[in-house]
Amino acid sequence: MGFKQFVGLIAALMAVNALAIDSMLPALPAIGHSLGVEDENRRQLIVTAYLLGFGGAQIAYGPLADRFGRRPVLLLGLVGYVLFAGLAAASTSFGTLLAARALMGVGAAATRVLAVSIVRDCYSGRDMARVMSLAFIVFLAVPILAPSVGQVIMLFGPWRWVFGALGCFGAAVLCWVALRLPETLHPADRLPFAPRRIVQAYRLTLTDRTAVCYMMASTLVLGALFGFINSAQQIFADTLAEPRLFTRVFALIAGFMALSSFLNARIVVKLGPRRLSHLALCGFILFSASHAAVALAGQETIVTFAVLQGGVWFCLGFVFSNFGSLAMEPLGRIAGTASSVQGCVTTVVGALLGFFIGQSFDGTAVPMSLGFIGCGLAALCFVLLAERGRLFAAGGRLAEATTGH
Repeated sequence: MGFKQFVGLIAALMAVNALAIDSMLPALPAIGHSLGVEDENRRQLIVTAYLLGFGGAQIAYGPLADRFGRRPVLLLGLVGYVLFAGLAAASTSFGTLLAARALMGVGAAATRVLAVSIVRDCYSGRDMARVMSLAFIVFLAVPILAPSVGQVIMLFGPWRWVFGALGCFGAAVLCWVALRLPETLHPADRLPFAPRRIVQAYRLTLTDRTAVCYMMASTLVLGALFGFINSAQQIFADTLAEPRLFTRVFALIAGFMALSSFLNARIVVKLGPRRLSHLALCGFILFSASHAAVALAGQETIVTFAVLQGGVWFCLGFVFSNFGSLAMEPLGRIAGTASSVQGCVTTVVGALLGFFIGQSFDGTAVPMSLGFIGCGLAALCFVLLAERGRLFAAGGRLAEATTGH
């Protein structure tokens, strides 16, 4: 396929996961009413179940794709995603819906792992960076638009149509892959299953100080983000009494993260990922503390929420853009396996942290903002441990320009 079509396909693979997380947020009240789940906090399991399946399965897709090739593993994952999206749409009990959501996550995990592997197979150096940057722009737009997509679907049909739409989108991407994407892994590069080699790579990933500390820091800030996703719909409905503004303000807040991610690509080579991410983490803590103070004082309004959370998400864009590369910095020789392990840990543990924050919802934004502060301070401790107590250092094991790529 041509370059533009290739970039579009990679962006579509990335969008599968983002749509599955955010598009049903406006439908949570309707799902709860339909399936008899009156406890609003319990409805958050619809998000968490998906994230646990998505995170847990990532650890397996890397070795499978190295052994059997990218195309068959990706097709298998997409088939599972489509089938279980259909099961979610047809669910008549909350338990069945949660099981379907978890298995949707298992299928979608293939898109996360394989998208990066396919780009790496086809491109390298600046060309690879160009492909990922172009695809990432589309990927950043999806979380901004996804809740609005779900809201529009709900205007014309029941909540089941949201899952039907996810299944249709997954089926379209499946057909695109089946018809247009050839196998990108050369037969000579396929790796046999070697338990000793895989265990050794897992051990190295989980024992390197820098890699582990930045992985845990990423996990904590991701947990804060998932806490927001779990709590946001209830905050708009119960705390702010503005449920109709949920999708618009959500898009505005997510836009701040997209903006900072875009800016990061422009300035990271000059300033370095350490300086940028450390400063952003401090900003994240300060904005979270400010939000907690406003919420505790009972002065929360739609304006204060949008402004302070916009600041939080703006900082998160710089953090996420750089913590991942810093975690991978010492693990270049085992990048595929390391990416699977780190993706599994950050998503699963982050989902559990986010669920804990969401379950603490008490009708105000206080639990969420306090959870943000706790996650931010704990992440700062891991960063200090990784850097031996020094923040904002320019140096690293590799050149900063390389890390910026």
